[in-house]
Amino acid sequence: MSTLIPSKFSRRAFIRTSSLAGGGMLIGFNLFTACKPKAEMPIDISKLNFNDFNAFIKIADNGMVTIFAPNPEIGQGVKTSMPMIIAEELDVPWNHVHVVQGKLDTNNYTRQVAGGSQSIRFGWDPLRQTGATARQMLVNAAAVRWGVESSECTASQGIITNAAGETLGYGDVVKEAAKLEVPENVGLKDPKDYKIIGSDASNVDLDEIVSGKPLFGLDYKQEGMLYASVLRPPAFGKKLESYDDNVAKAMDGVVDVIKFGDKVAVLANTTWRAMKAKEALIAEWSDNSPMESTAMHDKKLLALLDGNEFNTLRADGDVKKAFKEADNILERTYESPFLPHNCMEPMNFYANVTDERIHLVGPIQTPEGTANRIAEMLDRDVADIELEMTRMGGGFGRRLYGDFALEAAEISNLAKKPVQVVFSREDDMTAGIYRPAIKYRISASIKDGQITGYHLKEASINSNMYGLIPNFFPAGALENYQVDVAKYDSNITTGAWRAPYTNFLSFAEQSFMDELAELLDKDPVQMRLDLLQKVKGTTDERIQYSAERMEDVINLVVEKSGLRTPKDGVYQGFCAYYCHNTHVAEVADVVIENNKPIVKKVTVAVDCGIVINPLGALNQIEGGVIDGIGHSMYGNLSFEDGTPQSNNFDRYRLIRMKEIPKVETYFVKNTLSPTGLGEPALPPAGAAIAIAIHKATGNRMYKQPFVDQLNKKELVG
Repeated sequence: MSTLIPSKFSRRAFIRTSSLAGGGMLIGFNLFTACKPKAEMPIDISKLNFNDFNAFIKIADNGMVTIFAPNPEIGQGVKTSMPMIIAEELDVPWNHVHVVQGKLDTNNYTRQVAGGSQSIRFGWDPLRQTGATARQMLVNAAAVRWGVESSECTASQGIITNAAGETLGYGDVVKEAAKLEVPENVGLKDPKDYKIIGSDASNVDLDEIVSGKPLFGLDYKQEGMLYASVLRPPAFGKKLESYDDNVAKAMDGVVDVIKFGDKVAVLANTTWRAMKAKEALIAEWSDNSPMESTAMHDKKLLALLDGNEFNTLRADGDVKKAFKEADNILERTYESPFLPHNCMEPMNFYANVTDERIHLVGPIQTPEGTANRIAEMLDRDVADIELEMTRMGGGFGRRLYGDFALEAAEISNLAKKPVQVVFSREDDMTAGIYRPAIKYRISASIKDGQITGYHLKEASINSNMYGLIPNFFPAGALENYQVDVAKYDSNITTGAWRAPYTNFLSFAEQSFMDELAELLDKDPVQMRLDLLQKVKGTTDERIQYSAERMEDVINLVVEKSGLRTPKDGVYQGFCAYYCHNTHVAEVADVVIENNKPIVKKVTVAVDCGIVINPLGALNQIEGGVIDGIGHSMYGNLSFEDGTPQSNNFDRYRLIRMKEIPKVETYFVKNTLSPTGLGEPALPPAGAAIAIAIHKATGNRMYKQPFVDQLNKKELVG
């Protein structure tokens, strides 16, 4: 039976962002390692003589270690948690560790990507191997110097000790170690021996962040750099016909105005002057295709749901027969709008394109893919590109696409000057890549009081759910189960948004499950547990989730939330969900205040395997819950004539500090390999509060944002 680790903190003030697609990689960082007893942390590492150890590690003569971190940091904490993994196996004190961001280096690092809550999952084995291999090589070098067998030596806290009690620091043997053959099949620590993994560690960039040191893309400065503000089409589907830049060019500080494609860039010596000059441009635009609106999208998506043009992603049994023979059928339609990403740091990127090289600096989740696209666009060898990654002020999937980096490179190439493209908030919201609007129609057939069939239809703008998602719960638990998808191709650019597709699908499916349990007069928790029993022992390799692990988080959240012992005036909504390889269950507590439902508390149970950094894990979970609540309740972006109707925060509703509930988190403790946390806590939040709102008001939520539906209803309860 699994045990649990209670959260040390029930509430935290800061929210972290997510990561996206994962892959095998080795992370780097700077380990400040004092290898001698009582050695002190150096103040100025720039004066030390570092010796190359391998592609990841440099070690100074005094034992300090530098390991470069190739993966992007978007607030998901990998710049802290991944170094903890290497430091654990290298066996150095964490308070001697310093972390530094590496550059794009495809020769030495693999898959430098932030996304999909996959970094820890895919980095776990390679990172441990990296630390353990380095430790063993240092031990081997010490053994050679002493003339003893390496099996007679041990390493701990940066010190190597032999059987006679003699000691050497890592820095004492680094030069010899670097010349040794790299050992294979080195031993890894048993989890019970961990000293760093499983302990709280503060964000390694915390001091720099709070003191305003240059970390983010917008902080980057270079002598002679110009700032570019770009005039883009005012609506999706419009093309640039002509423009007049006479007034803009005459303004103070303006250096140049450059047309590229259907865009016009103003280059100036400050961002303010560039943005003001952009406003002075006079442009004529033509409609190249029908101007789309939210009303039109609603009709298109409903027509797709009503039609027969679907792509079937999974079909078990005979759904048509189950529905034909049913005593009763429950069918509901769920709707969600477009959503912008709204990263706190707007999009930006620096480029200096010369004949010799292309120097790129900025916040990007996909540095390798972006470098390849820029090389192709400029017809250059990708080897000419040097790309430096900065810390990102939020990503949520928006910085996967690199369109802003391509703009910077193209403008610099045309201007023959170093340029930093900077989006305004209005640019960010109106020229974005949005979460697509989606509608789900879910139906269940009932025979003799039992669920006999389940049919999910999705209609989405531009793209449909990922291939793995149809294999999530309740797939495998029902004999007759089918998932069909259809899409409408739109001019509006769409893409990944934190917890892609599941961010809305969880609300739809889990709300439907709750209503189905109510119709069948079954306890909603027990109904899920009963369905999970049918999945245990399955030989269906398509099933992604674990019924046993889902049971664990369900039982844990029920216990910790007091779901079985409700309090007067507190209405609780339950949701259990699996996505991004992690199992999460949540219970939301809602009360009625001033005739409005208020979310007071969310209890979360998580099985993400081994928790590397509990403090960072809490940040991810609490941030995901708050993000999930905020966008389910308030997030909405509508279109009229191809134009977003919100272009800044005065017209786009975000959750406010006073609306943030208490979040209480519990981790299932086990020794399974770790999975991600940047996204899995977000999807269940919308369903949990929707179900709690139903209990409090009598109203079922079918459309996001909930506030629109609630404002039209007379609340009860």
